[in-house]
Amino acid sequence: MNKETERGASGRRLLGVTLCVLMMSGAAQEKSAVAQAKAPVVSQIQSMLEKPAVLCGRFDQTKLLSGLKKPLLSNGRFCVVPGKGVVWRTVKPFPATLRLTPDEIVNYQGDRVAMRLEAKQEPTVRMINSVLFALLAGDLTQLDPLFVVEGKVISGGWHVVLKAREASLEKAIGTISLDGSNFVTSIQMDDAGGDHTAIRFSEIQTGNSAMQAEDAALF
Repeated sequence: MNKETERGASGRRLLGVTLCVLMMSGAAQEKSAVAQAKAPVVSQIQSMLEKPAVLCGRFDQTKLLSGLKKPLLSNGRFCVVPGKGVVWRTVKPFPATLRLTPDEIVNYQGDRVAMRLEAKQEPTVRMINSVLFALLAGDLTQLDPLFVVEGKVISGGWHVVLKAREASLEKAIGTISLDGSNFVTSIQMDDAGGDHTAIRFSEIQTGNSAMQAEDAALF
């Protein structure tokens, strides 16, 4: 798979997942209106997680696509800032950036804007922002409307499996697993088509000093 093909596949997957979440937002909001007590294990996991004002680090992603023997490897940096959004900057094998703010979602391929969704045209952009932020921050209460959350605490850490509540969302993104301790350390995604994605986080830093100039310029 060449770089242009890989970029196209990545962009189509991002667009498909994003649109699916958009379509599911109404049903999710109806479910979240029904008050439910958090399961004890979810409360325990939430209490283990730190909640810094700024969270940045390195990610290493391995993607196994159905039908391909060789995995696709990528790495880069990410930053999560509550109230402002998420920046996901792929450095290798080619530069790409996903920026989510309360006002828009933008996917850059190098310096080119490959996709843009604006909240003024699509109000549920803010909801998508909160869901993706919740995945990186491990905020299980924000994920509950869209996913059945099953978790357990193990050896000072925790493991969570997220299963989509609606068939259309499950078809788009499959099952998601999170592992961590005081921060999320890995995310794994297995979709219905047989693709597998594993993302590991490392070199975690918190506070304003954690952001590089390139990160700060995107918020």
